[in-house]
This record gives sequence, structure tokens and C-alpha cells, in this order.
Amino acid sequence: MSLDLVLGFTQALALTMSVAFVTYVFVIVVPYLRRKPAPVGVPNSLEWHFFVPCRDEEAVIGDTIRYLRTMFPIAHVWVIDDDSDDRTAGVVRALRRNGGVRDPHIHLVQRQRPYARTGKGNALNDAYRTLKLWMGRRADTDRAIIVVVDADGRPAPNCLEVCAAQHLFGNPRIGAVQVDVRMINAGQRQPGVSWWRRTFGAGLVRMQDLEFRTAIAAIQMSRGATGTISMGGNGQFTRLSALDSIAGPTGSPWRGSLLEDFELGVHLLTAGWHTGFTLDTHVNQEALYSLRRFLAQRTRWGQGTMQCMRYLRRIWDSEHLTTLGAAEMMYYLAQPWMQLLGTLIYPIPMALMAYRFAVSPGEVVAWFFDGAWILFTVYGAFGLLPFVLWGPVYRARCVPVGFWKSIGYGFGYALYIYTFYITSWRALFRLVRGNNGWTKTRRNTERAAGKVALDV
Repeated sequence: MSLDLVLGFTQALALTMSVAFVTYVFVIVVPYLRRKPAPVGVPNSLEWHFFVPCRDEEAVIGDTIRYLRTMFPIAHVWVIDDDSDDRTAGVVRALRRNGGVRDPHIHLVQRQRPYARTGKGNALNDAYRTLKLWMGRRADTDRAIIVVVDADGRPAPNCLEVCAAQHLFGNPRIGAVQVDVRMINAGQRQPGVSWWRRTFGAGLVRMQDLEFRTAIAAIQMSRGATGTISMGGNGQFTRLSALDSIAGPTGSPWRGSLLEDFELGVHLLTAGWHTGFTLDTHVNQEALYSLRRFLAQRTRWGQGTMQCMRYLRRIWDSEHLTTLGAAEMMYYLAQPWMQLLGTLIYPIPMALMAYRFAVSPGEVVAWFFDGAWILFTVYGAFGLLPFVLWGPVYRARCVPVGFWKSIGYGFGYALYIYTFYITSWRALFRLVRGNNGWTKTRRNTERAAGKVALDV
């Protein structure tokens, strides 16, 4: 390849990447930065039911129930005990009959093996069917809102009034709303471990907070234009009538994918419901300090995304999705496969250059200083910028840190993203082996191997 051809290719690549980056900024980042709070609604206009899936959550479930009952006295709390080995169910029963007076807003849904411990979606389906029986046939399912939260989840005190707003559940076409997710332990170091583990763990937690509060939130906002806002496993609000419309004869609105939240969104959108997203309220959850646990969690998410590829035809054929919306959802489903392909393709140029350098080092050095360095500079800069940018954005909208520290966060986030290449391969291996079981992630405070939790 001649030098002129290389330089021409470099210039074309630089122009293409520049246009792509500017488009990315204006489509994703600018709307996120310019967002202003929207008017709120009246919570009493709707009926609220919190679903809390639990497995061995004795340590946290009591505080969660007390929090939900204190902050949201009009709401019902449905605790789903997935055949826990500890006293999770006992804690719920004690709170339900606190002081000998029964609290009619606290409910316990108990599952037993062999039908228990088969995934979060199945646990939620049991609660859904129990709620339907409890409400009876004359219930106003358009007014009933199901809220899925973690066993240690903390929805913000204003979440009901925000989600009751006219542009969210005040609109009868809205079937589900996802709220912003924040990491409650961001800025906190893990106690009782070495300095290295404390430092690394704090950085990993910070990256999870940055990811959810900036990149994921901005992407969700951009999906408002394509009509494809997706659901999350925590802070997921769904209208009961929307769940009824997709439940089928078995009464199972949540299906068998390991990514049951995205799967739920697919069925709602293709059934004609609209979905919403709001940054005006949030739910707190605990981020993971452990890289091993983090990789296990993201492997499950990646495998769940791969499983949802079976809905490609459903998405593309849906009359309720625009071509742009279908393309956006298909792009999302392609992400783990693109990461697999990237790990195979990206090393090829470097391998070829290493071989050429071994054969003729002088030629490669001359080629590099004669102009090829521009190619590497452009490729490196525009490969990093879409990720590094989120550090200053996080500073502007979320946490008031120094500018250079925010740049450091941005570079840390770029490294953080590379873990998804690892989890995509792990997900593929599990998929090929037929290992589709629910991979649990232990909480930070759990040390015993038997203690596991249905995480987000």
C-alpha cells in the first residue's frame, strides 16, 4: 500500500469519525445535558404495588419493607420469598403483624422447590398471579401500577408523584416507565479489605454509577425519539393492564430470558404499548466492589441479550414499531455479537504490523513517521472520545468533582467498557454449553457461598 493511499484513507477515516462523533454528541449528549424537570402528577390517582423478589435476604428485607411503608403509605408491598434458606419469610411475617396489628399493605408470596429458584421472571410471575387473585375480576387494572425493586432497593421519595405525571402514567398509552438508577455506595470504600481492594473496588463502584447515571440515562432519553425505551430490573414501573395484555394463557408476562427486563419491554412495545423514562426520580441500588461478582452479573446480562435474539423477527414485523425503532432494538441485541467479532478483528492489523516489523523494521518505522502516525492518532482519539466524554458529563450533571478528576473518570470508563468483551465470550460459552440457569450475584456483605441474591 502506497503512502499516498494510506494518507488518503486516513483523511477519509478522520472525516467520517469526526462526523460520527459530532452526531453522537448532539443526538445523545446534548439532550441529556439540556433536560429540565417535568411537571409531576397526583399519586392517589393510581394504585401502587411494589414487587420485591427475595432469596436469603434476611439481613436487608426488614429495612426495605419499613422504608417502603414509611415513604409510600398508600402502596402495597409484595415480598416474593424464593424458598429462602434463612429467615426472610419470618421477617416479613413479623412486620406484617407488628405489635399484634396486621398491616394489610404487606403481603408475602412464598415459592417452594422444585418450582422455586428458577429465575427472577418466574418469581415475578407468581406475584403477578397472586395479585390478580387478590384484586379480583372487578379491579381497575389501568390504575394499578407494579413497581419492581431489589430487596435492598430504595426508590426516591418522589417516585410515585413523578411517575403519575401526565406524560407518564397519566397518559393511558404508557404501559411502563423506567426510572433513573443510582449506586447508593458510590464514594464509599469497602471496609475490612486491603488498601488495593478498597481502591479498586471504589473505582469499580464509581464506574457503575457513572455508567447508569450518564451513558445509560442518555441512551434511554434518545430512545424516546425511536419509541424503544427499555426496562431495567430495578425501578421498573408497569401498568397492570399492560402486563395482562402480554401474560398469555399461563399468566406469565415475564418470560424465560436471563434479561427478563428487556424481554418485558420487547413484548410491551410489540403489543402496542408506549414506554417512558424519567430522570426526575430514581432508585438506589448497591454497586459491586468485586470484579468477579461484577463479571458474573454482566455475563448473565450478556447471555440474556443473546437469548433475546429470538425476538428479531417479532421486532422487525411489528406494526407498532417504526423502522428506526426496530433498527435501534436490533442494534442493541447485536451488541454482544459485535463485541465478539471485535475481539477477533481488532488484533489483526496489529498482528500484521508486528509481523511486518519483524521482517522489515526499517520500512515500518519510516512508514510510521512519514504519516502513518496520523492514522493511529485519529483512530485512538475517536475510539476513546465517546467514552472519555462521559467523565466531564458526570461532573456536570451528577457529582461535582474537579475537571481533571472527571477526565480520569472518563479514561477509567473507557477501560471499564472493555470488560464487556470478556463477559460476551463468557456468555457465549454458557450459551453453547446450554447453561441457561440463573447466575446469582452475592451482595457485598455476603461472605458465605450459600448466600445469594436475585440481583438486577
